[in-house]
Order: sequence, then C-alpha cells, then structure tokens
Amino acid sequence: MPNFYTDTPSLKHHLHHPLMRRIVELKERDFRDKDAFDYAPADFEDAMDSYEKVLEIVGEICGEIIAPNAEDVDHEGPVVSGGRVTYAEGTQKNLDAVRKAGLMGIAMPRRYGGLNFPVVPYIMAADMVSRADAGFENLWGLQDCAETLYEFGNEDQHQRYITRVCAGETMSMDLTEPDAGSDLQAVMLKATYDEAEDCWRLNGVKRFITNGDSDIHLVLARSEEGTKDGRGLSMFVYDKRNGGVSVRRIENKLGIKGSPTCELVYRNAKAELCGERRLGLIKYVIALMNNARLGIMAQAVGICEAAYREGYKYACERHQFGKAIINFPAVYEMVALMRARTDASRAMLYETARFVDIYKALEDIARERKLTPEERREQKEYAKLADAYTPMGKAMSTEYANQNAYDAIQIHGGSGFMKDYTCERLYRDARITNIYEGTTQLQVVAAIRHVTTGTYLSRLRAYEALEYKPELESYRKRLTEMTDTYEKSVATVTEAKDSEYLDFMARRLVESAAHCVLGYLLLQDANKDDAFLKSADVYINYGESEIHKNMDFISKFNPDNLSSYRQEQNYTLDASL
Repeated sequence: MPNFYTDTPSLKHHLHHPLMRRIVELKERDFRDKDAFDYAPADFEDAMDSYEKVLEIVGEICGEIIAPNAEDVDHEGPVVSGGRVTYAEGTQKNLDAVRKAGLMGIAMPRRYGGLNFPVVPYIMAADMVSRADAGFENLWGLQDCAETLYEFGNEDQHQRYITRVCAGETMSMDLTEPDAGSDLQAVMLKATYDEAEDCWRLNGVKRFITNGDSDIHLVLARSEEGTKDGRGLSMFVYDKRNGGVSVRRIENKLGIKGSPTCELVYRNAKAELCGERRLGLIKYVIALMNNARLGIMAQAVGICEAAYREGYKYACERHQFGKAIINFPAVYEMVALMRARTDASRAMLYETARFVDIYKALEDIARERKLTPEERREQKEYAKLADAYTPMGKAMSTEYANQNAYDAIQIHGGSGFMKDYTCERLYRDARITNIYEGTTQLQVVAAIRHVTTGTYLSRLRAYEALEYKPELESYRKRLTEMTDTYEKSVATVTEAKDSEYLDFMARRLVESAAHCVLGYLLLQDANKDDAFLKSADVYINYGESEIHKNMDFISKFNPDNLSSYRQEQNYTLDASL
C-alpha cells in the first residue's frame, strides 16, 4: 500500500529547509523537555528524526486507511438524529486510527499530552491527510482551534480542554450565522452573564459550522448589550458535556461530504469566557482565521497533488489514435502545468509555515520571559511576512486546487464526469477551498496593503540577491524582469491615487506579486534539487506570461471607464430572463 510521505519526496525536501534549525531551537527551548518526557528530542537531529518517523506514520495511515475509505465516506456521509451527528463508518475508522497513533494533539505542548511539533511538520501531515480525503482534514485539522485556545485561554482551560483534544476529542469554531457570513461584525448570537451560576449563557443560531457537533467549541458571541459591531463580541468555550446546543440540520453540500457542516441552535447553553471581553473578533478570531487559512492552504495543496496524480495516471493509461494521450502536446502541457502548480503551491505553503513557526514560537517564549531586542525584531519581521504570505498563499493555492481538479476531469474526458473516478470527487471537494475561511476576493483585500507598502517587493529583491547555480542564472534574470514589470504595474495603479481603481486592480497586482514569489521559491528549490527544475521552468514560463497580461491590461485601462463595470443601483434584469 502507498505511503503518502515516502512517495512524495518534496515533503522531505521542505522538511529539511535550513530555517528548520532555528525553528526547532525556538520550539524546543534548549531541549528542556528531554528529562521530563521520554519521547522528547535531545538535540536537533533527534527532533528531525522524530518528525520523519511520525510523518511516515501519518503517510501510512493516509495511504492504507483514509484514502481507501474516501469514496465510501463521500457516498454515505454523516447523518443527524435527535440533535446529534453520527459520522460515516469510514470517518469513524479514520478518527480511530489517528487517535490510536496519538496524532490528535500533534502541535500541542507535551505537558498537555501533545507532541510539541512545529507548524511545518504539522502542516505536512495536513497536506497528506487532504490528499487522502479533504473532508476528513476538516475534522482532524480543527486542531487549529486548540492552538487558539492555547494562545488566549488561561492555564485552567488548557488543563481541562487541551488535554482532552490531545486524548482524541474534536473541536469546532462556531463563527458564522444566517445573517453574518464573511461580515462577522454582524454576529448576533447573544451571550448573557448568569450571576447565580457564575457562567455565561449563549442563545441563538450558528450556521455553516464545520464539525458542528464537536466535543469542544470556540464560539463568537455578542457579550455587550446594545452593540452592533466587532467591539461588542467576545469568544467563549462551550463544552458539549454541558448540553444546551443541538444540531438542527446538516447541510447538503457539493463536496467534502464526510465533514458535517451544521446549523446549531443554542438554548441557554452554559459557556465560559476565553480571554478578555470585547476582543473576540478584533484579536482572537482573526488569529483563529489566520491559523485556519494555513490549514486550508494545506488542504488545497493536498487536493492539487491528488488531482495531478489522477490526471497523470489516466493520461499514461488511456490510449487514443494508437498511443497514450500523455504524448499529445495538448495533454502533456496540462499535466506539466498541474505539476508546476502543485510544486509552487507547496513551496508557498511551507515558506509561509516557516514564517508562522518562528513568530509564534517567539510569541510563546514572550509569555515566559522578556524577549531580547534582537528577538523582538525577529518576531516582528516574521509576523509581517506571515501576515503577507498567508492571504496570498491561500488565494493562489486554492485557485490552483480548483484548476488542477478541473484539468484532471478534462484529461479523463467523459469518464471524469462519472462517479467511478476519483477526479469527480476531487473537483467537488476543491470548490469550497477558495470560499471558506475568507474567499479569494477577501484574501486579495488582505494582501493588497502588502503590495502598496512594498512588503512583497522587498522580499522579491531579497530572493533576487540569493546565489544561484550558473545554469539557473537565466531564470533569475527573467524573474528579475518579472519583478520589474510587477513594480511598474504597482506604480501605474498607485500613482492615480484613486482607491476604487486600486481595489479594481488589486487582484491583478496581488497575482503578479504571487507569480514572482512562486517563481523564486521554485528556483530556490531547483537550486538545491534538480528534481524541481522542470516545475520551475514551466511555472516561470506561465507566470511571466500572466504578469505581462496583467501589465498590458493595467497600462491600457482608463480609470474613467470603471463605470462600465459597475452595476448601478437601478440595474434591472431583462424580463425575458
């Protein structure tokens, strides 16, 4: 049976990035746990060996259990009865497997029963799980909620809840409501303090809640009477053991069917405050969403990998006109670009994960002692880079997951439209990735300020200054020219000093920056391993053409013509439609 870690060499390549030494150094705090926990590493090499062994276990579970269960889970799905959810049989087997392997608290500190893994190997596990079954990743990957509870909860909450997650219980983040989708400031689920019971009571409805019948919930609710914006919202912990929340229904979804997306009814449910009042959206949910977006990037990369493999395998096996269709240029171009998109998305995923690892480790150290001036500068720099790369990476990787899934079906032809083939499920599963945890359009809104403030340009010039092999010099020069074109396009738009025009062109600017970043990341990979050279070549060709296309549009566009695109308030549909 396949092992999803050992059959994907690029994972090991990214795990052994030079920055991992600094990440492990910060995460392990001079390996202080080695005397208290027999499974704690004694040095850097020991830590890396531990990550490798656990990732091999994850890869084995993905290849032998989760992936083979995926089709049945997709057909069976979860059901709701009496206000409670029952998972599909395959989903329960998947959960049993990861629980027995001790993988439910992979990123949590050892003192709570976790493995204390950095973000990079944790996200690698998510990458593999997503390739096996993107829907199951939505259950297992909600460990991000535990990370938020660890960051903002108190020690008593850590001991009572994080230990349970590490032992195998599940979590959910209850944010969205029927009248509050992306606009979370509109959340109205009411939180009222019960003085007699010394607790909070939650009343209202939540909708589109992933794994909504979980054991432990993080809930965004309105704690301040009379408020209507984000300043009146707080975050709460709800424990299913206390009752008061029922599942009204499970949504009938297009994809990720193994993951129950629930509508929840809160009826005087007992809850406790997490962190401080009024900071629920402003601070805690923003952190939670950023953590979740990295997880969705991993989900997208896993789908990219799965779709590429399905398309490539079929193209090699399917014969038309006397030869395998992989030999036709129209097909091998698609397959090559699918591989390049996958490698580029994965490079972005782990570059972002490394940034997150360093700033979060330093934040955690700051809870124990005062950071040195050098550490504060390091923390600030990596936090800025993580803030810049997360929305860009989420936007690009999820769009590429959709495109790879689309191309996999196209390669299969009519067969791809049938449920007999995995690519049909991948196509449906991919579609949600560029919607939830913030649509691609909202990622552009988050990323554009790093265009206008020069964060991306500064990073690109740093990539440009790196030393590359002589045989890669022509690619570096092309990427430099791509960066110059991107810089000119930014100047063209910003010089107009028109905010609506900037918003209109934001997607093109962010995408242009991303093509440069992804090209450089693949070139760095090829600089270390020739196996990435083909993807670097294909992607740089593709990115170069896309940047010139964007620049051509920007240079010819007259901002006065925005009214042609804007649908006015008095626009009405033709009665014949």
